[in-house]
Formats: sequence, C-alpha cells, structure tokens
Amino acid sequence: MDAAREKSTDVDPHRRGWILVALMFAMMLAAMDTTIVSTAIPQIVGDLGGFALISWVFSVYLLAQTVTIPLYGNLADMFGRKPVLVVGTLVFLVGSAACALSWNMVSLIVFRALQGLGAGSIMATVNTIAGDLYSVRERARVQGWLSSVWGVAAVAGPLLGGVFAEHATWRWIFLINLPIGALALALLGRFLHENPPHRAHRIDYAGSILVLCTGCVLIFGLLQGGQAWPWWSAPGIGVFALGAALIAATVWVERHAAEPIMPGWLWRDRVLAGTNLSMIGMGAVLMGPNVFLPTYGQSVLGLGAIVAGFVLASVSIGWPLASALSGPVYARIGFRDAGLAGGALMTLAAFAFLALPDFPSVWLLVLDQIALGAGFGLLSTPLLVGVQSTVGWDRRGTVTGANIFSRYLGQTLGAAIFGAIFNSTLHERLIGASAELRVQLPRHVDEVIDALHGANLSMPARQYLREAIGTATGHVYVGVSVIAVCTLVVLLVAPRRFRLADS
Repeated sequence: MDAAREKSTDVDPHRRGWILVALMFAMMLAAMDTTIVSTAIPQIVGDLGGFALISWVFSVYLLAQTVTIPLYGNLADMFGRKPVLVVGTLVFLVGSAACALSWNMVSLIVFRALQGLGAGSIMATVNTIAGDLYSVRERARVQGWLSSVWGVAAVAGPLLGGVFAEHATWRWIFLINLPIGALALALLGRFLHENPPHRAHRIDYAGSILVLCTGCVLIFGLLQGGQAWPWWSAPGIGVFALGAALIAATVWVERHAAEPIMPGWLWRDRVLAGTNLSMIGMGAVLMGPNVFLPTYGQSVLGLGAIVAGFVLASVSIGWPLASALSGPVYARIGFRDAGLAGGALMTLAAFAFLALPDFPSVWLLVLDQIALGAGFGLLSTPLLVGVQSTVGWDRRGTVTGANIFSRYLGQTLGAAIFGAIFNSTLHERLIGASAELRVQLPRHVDEVIDALHGANLSMPARQYLREAIGTATGHVYVGVSVIAVCTLVVLLVAPRRFRLADS
C-alpha cells in the first residue's frame, strides 16, 4: 500500500467494495444520461415543441460537463474528493429534477446545462477516488468495472428511454436519476472517509473563469461550426479568434497563479503531455463510429434501429474486458507500451472497417467494434493508471481531470472533423449525380436521410443515396484511421518509462 494513499484515504478492505459500488452508481448517472434521452426525443418535442433547438439538449450537457472537469479535478486536490463528488452529484440531481419539470425547450436546455455541471464533478472525481483506494495493479480491474458501467448504459439507456416515453412519460428519464443518485450518496456518506491535508489554499478564481470561458468558446465553435455557420465564415473565424485570445490570456494568468487550475507542469512533463495528447486522439477516434455507424447501418445496410444500436453498443463489450485484463499487461511491459498495444489494436480496427466488403454482415461489424473497444480499453486504462501513479495524492485529481478532459475535448474535435468530412463527401455526391438523378435527389445534405426513408424516390436514386452514404462513411473511417496513426506516433515519441511517485 503506497504512503500517499495511506495518508489520504480510508482504505479498509471491508469498505472498498461498497465505495466501488457507490462510484459505479455515480458513474451510472453521467453515463446513462448521454444515452437515455435520445430515444425519447420525439415525445419531448411533441410535448415541449422547439424542434429547432433539440441539438442543444445534447450539446449544452456535453459543453458544461467538459469545461468543468479540470476545475473539479483541481478542487478535489485542494479540499478532498468526497466533498467535490457529493456536491457535484447533488447539483446533477437538482438538474435532473428540474429537467423533469421543464415547461418548454429553453427551460429544458438550461436545466440540462445544470446537469452537465454536476456530471463534470462525477467524471473528474470517480476515477480519482479509484486511484486513491486501489494499488497500481488493482486499478486495472477497477477501471474494468467502471468501464462496464458505460457498456450497461449503452444498452439500458436507450431501452429505458423508449419504455418511459412510450408507456409512461419522458419526464421519468430524468426522475430515474434521483433514486440512483440517492443510493450513491448514502453509500459514500457511510463508507468513504477521507483525511485530506489541512492547509490554506488560494483558489485561482481568475484562472477558473478563463479556463471555463476558453473551453466554452472553443467547444461551442466546434459544435456549431459547419452547422450554424460555415467554417470559414465571419462567425466561424471570429469564434476561434476569440478562443485563441482567451488561450493566451489563460496561459498568462495560470503562469502567475499560486495554485493554477491548469498548471504548466501538465504540459511540460513529457509523460503527461504525451498521455493527454493520446487521449485527445482516442476521443476523436471514438466519435467516428459513435456518430455515423448507426446511420450507415440503417441507411446503407437496411438494419433496424435496434440492430444498429446493438452494433454500436458492441464496442462496450471489448472496452471493459480489455480494461480489466490490462493489469498484467502493463505490469509486464510498462504503461506506455501497454497503451501502445491498445493504440495499435484501435488503428487496426479502424483500417479493418475500410477492408470490409461493400455490404458487410452485421457480425463483421460487431467483431470490428469489439476489437475497437478492446483497443480503447487497452489504451486508456494503462495510461490513466500510469499518470495517476506518477504523482502523489495532492496532484492526482488534477492529472485525472486533465486526462478525462482531454478525451472529451477529442470527442468534440472528432465530431466536428468527421461531421465536416461526411457532409462534404455527401454534398459532392449530390452535385455530382447525373442530371436524370439530380432532379429526384434532395438539394441539401440534411435532407438526405428523410429522402432515403421516404416513398418518393425511384430505386436508382435510392441506391445512389445508399452508395453516397457508404462512401461518406468510408471517408470518415479514413479520417479515423489517420487520427489513430497520429495517436500511435504520439505514444511512440512519449517516454517509455513512467517514474512512479508511489514507489
């Protein structure tokens, strides 16, 4: 048992199991809420209206969650993990109750932002507490359990959302969080005891505001670019110019802060910088299949929504298994090389999709997704455990928050990059169609799916759209493969040896 962990956290083995259960319930809140809403969208819109704003129900949650993760990680190092997690969970539950009481789409969006503020605390502290409680070798098994929560949420979330929307009311997709959260809080209150170091802290208020504003502006620009405005339009350029100015201001303020939110050593240390950059790459790769594989399955292969969802969810089979089994791997070959093996598997799975036949069987897609998930698990867990082990208790929250923030930033980048690739390919195919087909095809990319599933297209036009979506998805996977290779390069130049603070 390492000294840092002995000093900071009660690790009575009889309590650890119950604390892990509490952490899994807390993680379930954040994991389920990204999936359970999607299947209830028609009912929500039917009740509240405001269909034009529906994308913000998802975007504002992701935005609020992502930009607050570094802040919560820093606060967890200052004041302990338990108070930060408890307060964040309470904020999430208040936001959930408020979402259930929404009276129009604007109010739902505001309350989803409140939920996201709480979810940021959960994402930042759950993995940090796991790092405090368990030894280096044990953390792989624990990360497997925590990763399995996402697998369960990927399957149970859409199913529960559909059941509530169809047989009760969509408001239950938010109310279901209340008993889960209450149980998590009860277990944390009963079994988790901390003794964080007591010393005066100087909270970096200016840095906190700048980090939040910078994150909001950049992620807002990535979410809206190519949708609300063209990338090279005045609003697009203006948003990123403002983001660049905020980055410069943030760097200047953080250099002079006594206890900065995003300290410079996170990026000066080659181990931490390489790990964070690789998490950005993994997050981007993750978004390729997440966003476009269901559309490919339904529109090109003719799968039903349930089967297409199963194909996507199969990534959650390989991920927790690889996470749980990664302990002996990184114990034998080291954290960097274990992550490198995961990155290689992730890259092979991306290229394997490109090698599939034009109309592959469902099981080939499932196997490819399982391999991709195994790559994610073998990449993310050794690197997270590794960076947690290079610092003491007083920095573990910060490095964990930076690691998870990097992954979510990568997801936002991936969604923007692959959305641009998919839409531009589809647009080129629409304008490149023969004159005979062009009169039947939709004029705009966002009308393609509706046209394909409508009854007014001839068979040649329908086949042309299916092939166009297949081509666009292939181009997305080319982008996925390129980013996967870049992630491998980052890992190759990162230091092979992680210096353990606990040894």
